Amino acid sequence: MAALAAALSLLVAAAEAAGLPATEALAWRREAPAQLWRCWSAALVHFSTWHLGANLAGVLLLGALGWQARLPVQATAAWALAWPTTHALLWLAARPHHYLGLSGVLHAGVAVAAVTLLLRAAPGWRGLGAGLGLALLAKVILEAPWRGAVQASADWDFPVAVGAHAAGVVAGAASAALLLAIHARWAAAVSPRR
Repeated sequence: MAALAAALSLLVAAAEAAGLPATEALAWRREAPAQLWRCWSAALVHFSTWHLGANLAGVLLLGALGWQARLPVQATAAWALAWPTTHALLWLAARPHHYLGLSGVLHAGVAVAAVTLLLRAAPGWRGLGAGLGLALLAKVILEAPWRGAVQASADWDFPVAVGAHAAGVVAGAASAALLLAIHARWAAAVSPRR
């Protein structure tokens, strides 16, 4: 999933560099709720090369964590489910009016990893899952999305959609918990009884 996000983001960046109007066609827009593809495509367009690079670095780190921890296929499915859910949750806030970038989906992926490590991993990995979950929760609290879903930042040359970060955490954690519970129930139903 991390490789797919990176490859598609780079493809869209190349299209933009070639002069194709990808941002306009792919960004999430509040006034376009019937254009559901934007719940997937918004993550693929970025404000700048720096924005794209920062998100790709995060995707690379998340992919490496998933590979090293041997996260199960349910984690990949949960991240895939959380991807459009993150952007759909943006309709619950008064802002933003438009959104683009991979950071909300990246927050969803980190939440999926944290929940999966906490619930399914070997004991050594559970501590990392707990620490990752607590750090993610602290980050979202420090961003204070209740003060505004979109906020100016001294670190970026565009407003940061902290509401998308919070939406990603909710979507990722809920998707992971749901799919892990379904898998556990299914595994219990098909396992031989003793």
